[in-house]
Amino acid sequence: MVNWVEVLRKHLLGRIAKNAGLRQHAVAVDAAAPGTVINLWLPDHKLKPPKQNQNDPAATNKRPAVVLVHGFAGDGMMTWAFQVGALRRQGYDVYVPDLVHFGGSTSPSPDRSVAFQARCIAAALGKLGVERCAAVVGFSYGGLVAFQMAAACPPGMVRSVVVSGSSLVFTGAMSDALLGRLGGGGAGTGTSSSLTELMLPDSVGGLRFLFAAATHMKLWFPRRVLSDFLKVMYNNRKERAELLENMITCRDEKAPAPVFQQNILLLWGEDDDFFPVEGAKMLKE
Repeated sequence: MVNWVEVLRKHLLGRIAKNAGLRQHAVAVDAAAPGTVINLWLPDHKLKPPKQNQNDPAATNKRPAVVLVHGFAGDGMMTWAFQVGALRRQGYDVYVPDLVHFGGSTSPSPDRSVAFQARCIAAALGKLGVERCAAVVGFSYGGLVAFQMAAACPPGMVRSVVVSGSSLVFTGAMSDALLGRLGGGGAGTGTSSSLTELMLPDSVGGLRFLFAAATHMKLWFPRRVLSDFLKVMYNNRKERAELLENMITCRDEKAPAPVFQQNILLLWGEDDDFFPVEGAKMLKE
């Protein structure tokens, strides 16, 4: 039976990426952890031999690099497909990685920290010869990774950070508040009683609730599409549950913040129930 979400990923989103001059590639990053492979979409001129690049304006002009880091409910291209073309036309080299245990990225390492995700992405970019990023853009869980990259990477590698729907860290208090806003009541009630139950649904009803909670425009999807989405997008469930557990760094509402040297842009939705705009204002301060 045809899985329509898989068809969407392979054909429609793949075509959009290729029209934006991107190609899919896997990079071994043993420096981060032996056996770790990061899958990402990158400018096609990065995969061409040097002689072919001599006549490629995009390669010879050394366009600034932008890295787009996805959230927890998708992979790189599923999240960013409709942004890559616009960024390419504005003169950027666009890199869209899959985080470890998402999409095509894998690792035998037991490390489930946000810091490990940041190291893997930075290592993959280094293997590709990217010495400086004009911006690292992170959405939701990807925002945690973007902040970590900015804090941990060598000076000058990350020039600016753009974050939407995220924070510097995710605390236990934030998790409790999120479940409280969504009316956490557990399985069978149309709500979720834990962060894992919310973010890793195992039923069409649970996925429908997540989509309704996470989007401002309430889109209706046929049951068949949601079932296909579960089969394609929710593999590596054990590893992702451990990522969620490790994401909560402390119980306190406030956590120590590093001193950033980069320009930081916070881009927020007024009706964001996961990371309310009031939290963004606090983050700005």
